[in-house]
Amino acid sequence: IVTPDGLVYDHHASFVSVRTLDGEMGILPRHENMIAVLAVDEVKVKRIDDDTHVNWIAVNGGIIEVVDNVITIVADSAERARDIDISRAERAKLRAEKALEEAKDQHSVDMERRAKIALQRAINRINVGNRL
Repeated sequence: IVTPDGLVYDHHASFVSVRTLDGEMGILPRHENMIAVLAVDEVKVKRIDDDTHVNWIAVNGGIIEVVDNVITIVADSAERARDIDISRAERAKLRAEKALEEAKDQHSVDMERRAKIALQRAINRINVGNRL
C-alpha cells in the first residue's frame, strides 16, 4: 500500500479483503489480474505467517491492482491500525460533523460534500483503530 508520503504496508498475504465502489472483494493467491477503484474503508490482510495474524489498514479510497500475484494499492492516504491516534480521529469526526451542519445551514452543496467525505474518513480511522 503506497501513498504520496511513501510506503505504508508491504507483507506477504494469504488473503486480502477490500471494498471497491462495486462492493466487497476477497483476494486469494493466484487471483486473476484486475484493477478497481477503492471505497473509503478498511483493508484486511491475513498474513501468511499465521492464519490468526491479521493486519488492518484504513484506506481513504484509491486504486487496487492485482497483477501476477502482487496486489498494489495506491491511495491518497492510508494508516495501519497500530498507527491511528483514536482521540485525534474522534476530534476530526467532531470537526467534520460541525462542518456538515454549517454546510447544511448555508445550503452549500460543495461544503456539504467535503464535510461528508471528512466524516467518512474519520469514522473509518476510528473503526480501524479500534480493531487492535
